[in-house]
Amino acid sequence: MTIGQNASAAKAVLLAAAVLAAPAHAWAGPADTYYERAFMVAASARCDLFAPPIVSALAAATAQARGAALRSGAAEADLAATAVRAGARAGAVSCADPQLATVRARVDAAFSGWLRTPRMTFPGARQPWTANRLGSPQPNWRLQQTSLVGASPVAFGYAGEGDAPGLMAVVSFVGRSRPYAARIVLRDPARVPRAWLSGDGLAPASARISLWATGVGAADPALLAEGRRAGEAWRFPDSSAAALERLDPRETFAVEFHFRDGSVATAKFEAGDFAAGRAFLAMGRL
Repeated sequence: MTIGQNASAAKAVLLAAAVLAAPAHAWAGPADTYYERAFMVAASARCDLFAPPIVSALAAATAQARGAALRSGAAEADLAATAVRAGARAGAVSCADPQLATVRARVDAAFSGWLRTPRMTFPGARQPWTANRLGSPQPNWRLQQTSLVGASPVAFGYAGEGDAPGLMAVVSFVGRSRPYAARIVLRDPARVPRAWLSGDGLAPASARISLWATGVGAADPALLAEGRRAGEAWRFPDSSAAALERLDPRETFAVEFHFRDGSVATAKFEAGDFAAGRAFLAMGRL
């Protein structure tokens, strides 16, 4: 590495420290914040800078910054290129660089508070994702967004007990027969590479993929909407999460409930900061 490259790398490290130590709105734009956090994620992976809980906290903050950048108007392709540039810049910094040690200390200080945070709300344009890291002797929602289909409340996200919550939709139907199947429908990136933001945000049927529920059972009362006494919990494979994380945060996906008379009840959800919420949960329970 040349002297000029060393100086550039050191400046990059100090800039990352400044961005990560300050509130996101202080002076850095959303794309700048994503750039610097992506840089730190790449540097950490290369140099093993942080303990796993801090890595998860940084991943959550990076996903949140990406969502903020997309909502501010940044193009998905541009952010993908940003992540590549951040990785290349991290590869140019020596793991023994003393400036990197400075950044490591500042990141530890900036994100240590996240490790003690039991709950977090990730706002969206229409509906937030709420995350909960508190341990509980009974099943509870760990990551949740709520919706309605008619007068029937629907919640979607991660719920359960212990350290292995499952991805599910819990619904309490009012005054009608029960569905025989349920599926998540969302944009198929193989058919439509770009985010679908027209209309209500849900891609047309010809451009969707379906992720079918693998089972259903009576929902635990602790997972029901307020005032509801009964409901069903539809379980989805964990692999569904990767498909949801690929969506633009402004996009819509839906959970469809299929009835034997041919009717379909659809509950719509906002992709939002689903990825950030999952990373927040990865820090472990309190």
